[in-house]
Order: sequence, then structure tokens, then C-alpha cells
Amino acid sequence: MSAKLAPERLQHAARSHRAIENARHWALDTILNEDRRRNRTEHGPENLALMRRMAPGVARNEPGKDAMRGKRKRAGWDNRFLFETGRAAADRRQTTA
Repeated sequence: MSAKLAPERLQHAARSHRAIENARHWALDTILNEDRRRNRTEHGPENLALMRRMAPGVARNEPGKDAMRGKRKRAGWDNRFLFETGRAAADRRQTTA
């Protein structure tokens, strides 16, 4: 059932939601260059888009003090860091499910 909101409250809710969506899309575009991706066949675009959406959350939950950019670089350079970060994210997901 939808809540009946005053127009001002509805406007605030819509703008807040839009701000969250805009921030997420901005991050995907600027950090992960999502708009420049050229994979367009079969299931590749959908699978890679899913991974790009998951990556910021996984990096954010990694306990190190590096910035997001540093964590991305480290994951690209160090396969052990990449796999340990992914494994920790999967373990957290299993314990919360």
C-alpha cells in the first residue's frame, strides 16, 4: 500500500531518491568508465554491469585504509588481494543471508 504524502513531502522523497541514483550512476561512470564499455554481445554486458555495480560495495567493505582508487589499483595489480577481498565479501553475504 502506498503512503499518502503531502506534496512537499513527496517532492522531498523523490528528490532524495534521485540524488542517490545520480550519485551511484556518477560513480559508475567516473570511477569505472561504464559509459565507455564496448561489450555488446550475448550475456557479457549484463554480467559485467552486475560486477561493476558490486565492486564499489566490495571495495568499501574491505577493511584497509586505502581510498577506493587505491583499492581498485591494488586489486588490478595483486591477484591475492583481489581474491581475498572477493572471498571476504562472499563470506559476509553468506552469514547475513
